[in-house]
Order: sequence, then structure tokens, then C-alpha cells
Amino acid sequence: MEPVLPDLILPGVRLDENNLKERKIFLWGQVDDASAKHVIDRLLYLSSEDSTKDITLIINSPGGANTAGMAILDTMNLISNDIRTVCMGLAASFGALLLLSGTKGKRYAYPHSRIMLHQPHVPGRFEAQATDIGIFASMVEKEKKEINRIIAEGTGQPLEIIERDTDRDFWLSAEEAVTYGVIDSIFQAWNSSEATM
Repeated sequence: MEPVLPDLILPGVRLDENNLKERKIFLWGQVDDASAKHVIDRLLYLSSEDSTKDITLIINSPGGANTAGMAILDTMNLISNDIRTVCMGLAASFGALLLLSGTKGKRYAYPHSRIMLHQPHVPGRFEAQATDIGIFASMVEKEKKEINRIIAEGTGQPLEIIERDTDRDFWLSAEEAVTYGVIDSIFQAWNSSEATM
């Protein structure tokens, strides 16, 4: 006799399908190759379905790999759809960069969300020849300048302010994120498939 799989897994599948129908994509957890593929696949699919309708990217992420995050960011910028971004809980590091890179006027956060901006982080120990360490340090410095440029462009803050503020972890409440220019307003309620902002 074949084992019967519980029906518990099916609602999740239906829920994901329903979210796609409502043009919602979730980035939940680390930004890595797997989560980037999940988001990019859905961005491209929804854009191919209708290149004029908004896509909502809902973010609850501590950040992660810059290369994976840049792949998502490039895709957001290359499709013609407006991308509505919503922070639900936490948008830190590259999660915050994706949040502020949504379409201006369509960037939101839940009232108790936390947003954190900072310079690129190099995890773990780095062992290599001195020349390779110098090459790597130069690459990280270029990455830092590019990220600061993206933050300045997204927030409207002067580059010098961004460089100062992101030198260390820079935490913002939802209200502070509005003032700083990371988001445009605080999310008030879901209303059917559309949001009330």
C-alpha cells in the first residue's frame, strides 16, 4: 500500500500560487543563491505575464551575499514593472538595499519594522597571500563605493552622509526610514489583493 502524504503540504503550494496570482514575492531569510533564484524566477515570470502591472516584493531579511543581492537588484532594474517593496519585520544589509531600490513612491515598511544599512561585511577569517589580500581589499572597497552610491541614489541623501552613516551598522525605525528616504511611507493594511498605504 502506498503511503498517504498529509494534506498539510498542499495549502503551502496553493498559498504560493495565490501569492503569485496577486503578484507578491516573498524574500524571507538570508539573501543567498537559492533565495535570489526564487525571487528572480518570480520577477521574470510575473514580468512576462504582464510587463505593466506592479510586482510586490515583501522582505524580511537580515541580508546576505552581495553577489546574490546584486543579481536580484539588477533584475528589478531591468524589468519594466514598478516594484513595490514592503519590509515586514527586518530589512538589514542587502535586504535594506533591496527595500530602498523599489520604485520611488512605492516603498513601505510595517510600523514595527527595523531597517539597517551598513558597509559590506566580510564574514569569517581570510587566509591568502598578501597580494591576494590586497586585491580582495580593493574589490571590497569598490563594492562599498557602489553600495553607498545606490543608497544615496535611493534615499536622496548626499553621498558624504551615506558614507558617514554606513561606516557602522545604521539602524532605523519605520518612521526614521521615511525621514531618511529609505521608504516612502508606513504600511497600514492589506485590502484584498491591493494594499492600503
